[in-house]
Amino acid sequence: MMRPDKREINELRPITFTPNVAPHATGSVLVSFGNTRVICACTVEENIPGWMKYQKIKGGWLTAEYSMLPYSTLDRKRRDISQGKLDGRSSEIQRLIGRSLRAVIDLKQLGHRTLWIDCDVLQADGGTRTASITGGAVAVAIAMNKLLAEGKIKQSPMKKLIAAVSAGVYQQTPVLDLNYPEDKDAAVDFNVVMTEDLEFVEIQGAGEESTFSRAEMDQMLDLTEAGITHIVELQKAAIEAAESAEPADLEGLVNAFK
Repeated sequence: MMRPDKREINELRPITFTPNVAPHATGSVLVSFGNTRVICACTVEENIPGWMKYQKIKGGWLTAEYSMLPYSTLDRKRRDISQGKLDGRSSEIQRLIGRSLRAVIDLKQLGHRTLWIDCDVLQADGGTRTASITGGAVAVAIAMNKLLAEGKIKQSPMKKLIAAVSAGVYQQTPVLDLNYPEDKDAAVDFNVVMTEDLEFVEIQGAGEESTFSRAEMDQMLDLTEAGITHIVELQKAAIEAAESAEPADLEGLVNAFK
């Protein structure tokens, strides 16, 4: 079996993180999984939602928004605002991003704050939700380090990193990190979110008009576990680099798309 981009079945696409791409956000990163590119930004608001105040819930909150820009796909994608509502896919993905990140945030320790995680897809080639979760975690970590440096918090409420990656059965073979041609034709599609110590946060998996065996599921989970182990190391390097890096310049961002 030959994958469209000639990768091995257990090989990730090239993954890069460009930190500090949104100067007005508390923490931000441009994450690339091959040709999938997403800007993830964390903005800290010194307030909490009204429902938390009404219910007198202590601590803070984290919420996420996800959007695919019109030019992120081959055919222009209409903006949700032009349709008068958020489409079902975007709504489901942003709930996944929020759930995943809240799993590793101590909301009580966060204090009277809201973390807004914005994930904007610049280019889509499969795996936009997993890239958003992975980049979102880096953006939050950068933001928390900034609050620590400014003395606004004494300890980071982020308990550990999380990352996500896809796997699937393509041409009867389990493979890691599907790009769009593979995702389109996959018989089975999995998205796996794990912590840096390899605890599961969420698993989404389904046969695409097909079924799959326990052995195939185990193979896909093994592939994603190995992939996430590598991704976490890249996340840590990006977070460390962000502390000394200047905001990314426009020319660098443009070059990233060439």
